[in-house]
Amino acid sequence: MEKNWVARAAVQHIAALAALVALCIPLRAIATDAPLTLAEAQRRAVERSRQLVGQDFAITASREMAAAAGQLPDPVATLGVNNLPINGPDAWSLTRDFMTMTSVGVMQEFTRAEKREARAERFEREAEKSLAARTASVAAIQRDTALAWLDRHYAEAMAVVVSEQSRQATIEVEAAEGAYRAGRGSLADILAARNALALLDDRSSELRRRVSNSKIALARWIGDGADAELAGRPPIDSIRLDPRTLEQDLPHHPQLAALRKQEEMAAADVRVAQANKKPDWSVALMYSQRGPAYSNMISVNVSIPLQWDQKNRQDREVAAKLAMLDQARAEREDMLRAHTAE
Repeated sequence: MEKNWVARAAVQHIAALAALVALCIPLRAIATDAPLTLAEAQRRAVERSRQLVGQDFAITASREMAAAAGQLPDPVATLGVNNLPINGPDAWSLTRDFMTMTSVGVMQEFTRAEKREARAERFEREAEKSLAARTASVAAIQRDTALAWLDRHYAEAMAVVVSEQSRQATIEVEAAEGAYRAGRGSLADILAARNALALLDDRSSELRRRVSNSKIALARWIGDGADAELAGRPPIDSIRLDPRTLEQDLPHHPQLAALRKQEEMAAADVRVAQANKKPDWSVALMYSQRGPAYSNMISVNVSIPLQWDQKNRQDREVAAKLAMLDQARAEREDMLRAHTAE
């Protein structure tokens, strides 16, 4: 009795698993065979792009550099032996000669706050420029994916039309041949019908190649799934642009936004170069120990670079950065004119 109960329970368990599998398979097939929409293709392309991942790393790198650029330089530790005799009765002794001393010290360069802020701001502008470039890359990926998707959509639609025309042309060939056999037609009618069918066959072959190439182009962006059935064409007959606000909206174009951030980064480089015209001070503190018979000493040193040739160094660096700023501004204005003309 107990064995029969165990057997029935096992059969019921297996039946339940079989039913679950039967339910899951159609659902998976439905999910896999769902038509590929234009929006879904664009989403996959953006998600798959390694270019965007690289730009994310560039943004992170610039922000990390901005944090580092705002800090003071690392202090420098010094160790040394000064005035060590190398001959005579006190040779190589650290304690006998009153001038011999062992020293330990630390030196710190105090970079001006405005200079550190300018350097940090420069990397912040670089991060913003990379972010704007990423936005432009997303737009370019979506555009190219849409072109590949639409190219395949129209190629397949044309292939369907030509296939139907070929079917009709085949019927016309058969009709022409039947009419000729019945004495109601001529060989010229048969040749004309066959020639039309041959032209349609050539057109059909061309469209099959175009469909195949469009699938390859789409796979370049979305990878696996480029062969999936396409959904219907989305409504793209109208452009969502208001001519009244076009002049105000145009500067927000992804390419123009990236060039504007490039210009801001160039302006930050100018501020860094201008800040470099003011030298930074360094302070060194040293403790020196002499022999037991002599006093120990401390030393304090202050150093500052002598920018004695600013017109050929710092001023030229500022001039170079200003020229690069003018270049960035000119490129942005040229791009703005090009998009305005479009």
